[in-house]
Amino acid sequence: MNIYVSNLSNNTTSESLKELFATYGEVSSANVIMDKYTGASRGFGFVEMQDAEGKEAIEALHETEFDGKTIIVNVARPRPDRNDRGRDNRGGGGFNRRRY
Repeated sequence: MNIYVSNLSNNTTSESLKELFATYGEVSSANVIMDKYTGASRGFGFVEMQDAEGKEAIEALHETEFDGKTIIVNVARPRPDRNDRGRDNRGGGGFNRRRY
């Protein structure tokens, strides 16, 4: 089960996130997502666990305090395709659009 964790503190590391979820079962992976330009935390991450243990962790940790912030814990949804994000794919822009 892939678990989405949001509202993480800037001090939260992948290791500390893994330790938090390890109390509910075996953690396959834990990753805090970092900004590729600044290297700072983007405030969310993902944890991989077995289904039964993951459900227990979600119920126990949702809206609890961790590293000084109230975290939100949910089942991760699949990321939509880049071409299907609610747009009609007709272009856009218009900033320097000439009007004739």
